[in-house]
Amino acid sequence: MRKVLLALLSLVVALSFTGCSGAQNAESSDGESVTLRIAWWGGQPRHDYTLKVIEMYEKQNPHVKIEAEYANWDDYWKKLAPMAAAGQLPDIIQMDTSYFAQYAQKGQLADLTQYTKNGTIDVSSINENALSTGMYENKLLGFNLGVTALSVITDDEKLKQAGFDPPKPDWTWDDFEKMALGVKSKLNIYGTNGMHPPDVFFPYYLRTKGQHMYSEDGTSLGYSDDSLFVEYFKRQLRLVEAGAFPTPDVTAQIKGFEDEIIVRGKAPMTWNWSNQYVGYAQLVKQPLELHLPPGPGQKEGLFLKPSMFFSVAKNSKHKEEAAKFINFFVNDIEANKLIKGDRGVPVSSKVAEGIKPVLAPEQAKVFEYVDKVTKNSSPLSPMDPVGASEVMKALKDVSDQILFKKITPEEGAVKFRQQANKILARNKS
Repeated sequence: MRKVLLALLSLVVALSFTGCSGAQNAESSDGESVTLRIAWWGGQPRHDYTLKVIEMYEKQNPHVKIEAEYANWDDYWKKLAPMAAAGQLPDIIQMDTSYFAQYAQKGQLADLTQYTKNGTIDVSSINENALSTGMYENKLLGFNLGVTALSVITDDEKLKQAGFDPPKPDWTWDDFEKMALGVKSKLNIYGTNGMHPPDVFFPYYLRTKGQHMYSEDGTSLGYSDDSLFVEYFKRQLRLVEAGAFPTPDVTAQIKGFEDEIIVRGKAPMTWNWSNQYVGYAQLVKQPLELHLPPGPGQKEGLFLKPSMFFSVAKNSKHKEEAAKFINFFVNDIEANKLIKGDRGVPVSSKVAEGIKPVLAPEQAKVFEYVDKVTKNSSPLSPMDPVGASEVMKALKDVSDQILFKKITPEEGAVKFRQQANKILARNKS
């Protein structure tokens, strides 16, 4: 009875994904007709070009019909969970590092190694390090779609109006704070965005100090000195108190690029992933720039992150066909002339070089920035462990309480450590 209910629930959820027709996977006895389901998160521009890529693939492979299922970030994971519980995941799933281990540990993702070895997915122009980011217990469970890096995006004209030069490559956290406070004082706007979510930017800070968010075995936090937590959030609290940093309720109102405070002219700086730069640049009249986050310790703090993966569901009946689509998505230059690095700078060196002539100036700027980070970064931290999504929520809740002055940074450090270690302790064998 429980299996029946789960199956019905997953069908209802599947139908709630935008673009999903609800048809079942089908293949003729001679293998000529195949229906694949593919799911991803993103904004409307991503949806639009992905549908065009799918249409391109279907024209080249008339025996394949692809059903698209897409949603925004929050809704995507809410809808994916019951499908996974019922064994009804789409054939191809866009996967994030924060959920990767969870789905991998439960055996819900297929190993793609055989398809890279037999040439179904061509990896000849893909760096081994980029490929290895999708490994879990010696199995390739996620195929890296592109790399991205942390950045500070600035409106240099507004900084100039406040009396500041653009950030220098060797700027510090104190420089950042001074700049944010000065912008508030001179222009009466926020100095920076809310550096949201904290689970992205706090780990960067830890890395600059030689620490990591998680232990290597994923059974506890990776840093032991809570003064790092206290120092990080005390700075944010000072900025909130000065009006140079938005409170969490203001940040919560941001649902898309058009809501971002740098787009609305309410701040000259925003912390974000480099592949988000294009979305901002297309919505503002004045030019925006990409800068390395502050240091010291930038080289230790920065890393190239797989922006996302494509995974194939273990329950898929068409794993090889799914692998063929991933190969097309990653290696076809014409398809990537539509994608233009939105899912990160392409992992294929041939594709990255092949699409340069069609890149808009703002897109080319992202490629140049990632190249700069490549020369000024360190290896990726261990993959987020099972329970990471719960830890992220705990960190956000504690961060909000600190910034609303419900608790002190010192109390927050203790509370977060207790909650996080309790969650991660489940991973002990």
